[in-house]
Amino acid sequence: MNNPQHSVGRTALILLGLAVLASFAAGPARARPEVETVAGMPPVVDPDNLYSEAGANLLSPATAGALSRVYVPNRRSNSVDVIDPATRKVIDSFKVGISPQHIVPSWDLKTLWVVNNGHELRKGVDGSVTPIDPRTGKPGPEIPVEDPYNLYFTPDGSSAIVVAEMHKRLDFRDPHTMALQMSLETPDCNGINHADFSIDGRYAIFTCEFDGTLAKIDMVNRKVLGYLPLPLAKHGMPQDIRISPDGDVFYVADMHVGGVYVIDGASFRFVTFIPTGPGAHGLYPSRDGTRLYVSNRGSGMVFAKPHGEGSISVIDFATRKVVANWPIPGGGSPDMGNVSADGSHLWLSGRFDDVVYDIDTATGAITQIKVGREPHGLTVWPQPGRYSLGHTGNMR
Repeated sequence: MNNPQHSVGRTALILLGLAVLASFAAGPARARPEVETVAGMPPVVDPDNLYSEAGANLLSPATAGALSRVYVPNRRSNSVDVIDPATRKVIDSFKVGISPQHIVPSWDLKTLWVVNNGHELRKGVDGSVTPIDPRTGKPGPEIPVEDPYNLYFTPDGSSAIVVAEMHKRLDFRDPHTMALQMSLETPDCNGINHADFSIDGRYAIFTCEFDGTLAKIDMVNRKVLGYLPLPLAKHGMPQDIRISPDGDVFYVADMHVGGVYVIDGASFRFVTFIPTGPGAHGLYPSRDGTRLYVSNRGSGMVFAKPHGEGSISVIDFATRKVVANWPIPGGGSPDMGNVSADGSHLWLSGRFDDVVYDIDTATGAITQIKVGREPHGLTVWPQPGRYSLGHTGNMR
C-alpha cells in the first residue's frame, strides 16, 4: 500500500521540477519595452516607474534659486499665503484675482501660476491667472483669462490647458502669454476639472465632477475620444486623478462614494474600487513611486462644515490596498496639496477649517497652520522632476 505522504512528496517534486523547467524555457524576466512618446515630450526613463525622475530631491537646474516655500490660495480671501516649511509660519500674504483655486507650476518650472476662477456663477472674463516668481516668492501682473478653474500643460510643453469648468471646455493657450490657441468643447463633461496623462502623452483623462463620468481626450488630434460613467454610484463626484507608476491604470478619487476607482486607461474600462474615507479628494504619489496618498475631505458635500471626518489614506501601488489611515486630530477637511521635495512631508489645505496640514509621511503625525479663508490647491516648491504637467505639481 502506498504511503500518502510519499505520494504528496513525489507530486511536490514533480511540480517543482516542472516549474524549474518552465523558468528556463521562459528565460529571464523581461523589462517593459521602451515607451514611444509623442513628439517633443521628454523620454520616459523607466517604463516601470514614470515618476522615476521626480524622486526625492531630484531637482531640475530650472529650479535653481527657487525659495523653499508652500504657496496657499485662499478662495474666499482672494489671497495667497506663503509658508516657510522650515518654521511652519506664514511669512507673506498678497492679494490675487477672484476665487483663486490652484497654484500650478509651469511646464518649464520657472513660474508658478495662481489660477483665479472668477465669479463661478457669472459668465464673463473676470477670471485671471497671476504669475509668481519662485526665486522671489512675489506675484507679477495678472493676465485676464476666462473661467480658469484648473491649469495643465501638454506633454510637449507647447500649450497650457485652461480647464474652463463652467463652460465645459478646454482652452489651449500659449504657456507663457496665455494667448488663446484653440478651444475644445467637452459637452458631456459637466464640471470638467482634474486630469492626468498617459505614459506616452497620447491621451489624457479628465474627471467630470457633476456628471459622475470621465472624459478621454486625444492630445495629438485634440478631440474627445469618449466618456465613461463611473459604476458604483448614481451620483458620483470624481475629483483628482493620477496614473499608476507603470502607466497601466488611473486612480480616480470620488468624493461621494468615499474611495478611489481604478480605471484601465487603454481600454477605458472600470477595474476595481478601493474604499478610503468620506470625501476622497486629492491624490499624490510618494517620491519613491510606491504609494499613493489620498486626502479624504471628511464629507461628500461641495461645501461642508469644519471638523469633519477628514483623514489621509495610503494606498500601496503594488497591491492596490490601503496600508495606513491617518485621521485629522479633532476632525478636519484635507483637500489639495503635494509632497515635499524629499518626500518626508505631505502638505494639504484644510479647506473648511482655514488651516494647512503638514503631515509626516513616516508617522502620520499632523501639524496645523492657520491661513486665510477656504484654502484650496496649494503647492510645495521646489519639487523634483524635469517638467510639470500642471495642477499642484504633476511632475515627471
